[in-house]
Amino acid sequence: MARLRSLLYAIFLIVTVIPYAFACVLWAPLPLHLRYKLTVGWPRLAIWGARVICGIRWQVKGWENLPEGPAVILSKHQSAWETLFFPAYMPREVCFVYKKELHMVPFFGWGLALLRMIAIDRSKGRDAFEQVVAQGRKRMDEGRWPLLFPEGTRVPPGQAGRFKMGGALLASRTGAKVIPVAHNAGECWRRNAFVKRPGLVTLSIGPAIESQGLTPEELNQKVQGWIEGEMRRLNPERYV
Repeated sequence: MARLRSLLYAIFLIVTVIPYAFACVLWAPLPLHLRYKLTVGWPRLAIWGARVICGIRWQVKGWENLPEGPAVILSKHQSAWETLFFPAYMPREVCFVYKKELHMVPFFGWGLALLRMIAIDRSKGRDAFEQVVAQGRKRMDEGRWPLLFPEGTRVPPGQAGRFKMGGALLASRTGAKVIPVAHNAGECWRRNAFVKRPGLVTLSIGPAIESQGLTPEELNQKVQGWIEGEMRRLNPERYV
């Protein structure tokens, strides 16, 4: 049954993303905030489809921890689910940091390119991080929140990747707070897995961490400590 539901969901995503991509091109002349609101309708639709078709329900803990001002979101990365959830449901516009080659992906990349997020040229080496800082500062000045996955890639449930310094460095250089986020979406939607399993995803937002007064290394350690500690509360059976 899970395979059949997953097949139906894959068809659902394909059938909906194509017309949405063409619609994104049509409303490209609109102001950015309107383009964003219209474009993230598809991730919201995808999250809805995952719940209705595959039985992936969700809940959020810690909405009250979201700050009013500039912030950098640093999140656990287990699944494609959270990449859909964040733009669809965060109260502010989020800006993913990603390689600009994604703009070449048919349909999905078109919509992404029009949202003016933080696309970097990784061939620039060390200069790539300066692109992140420069663009990240601009996006925060616009009232948006940069969002990074410090582990860099999706990590299976019960495991932890090395937390890279990019997000902590961005927060330190801009003086922004860090919003740490833990979740267990990988329990239902695993990396590169076609079959989606029904269940409840819990996304937990931690108290904002001040970057001022901390070195980037200290900030990164605090973020990792909170996220990995919260993961053990969400799924203790994974860490026996």
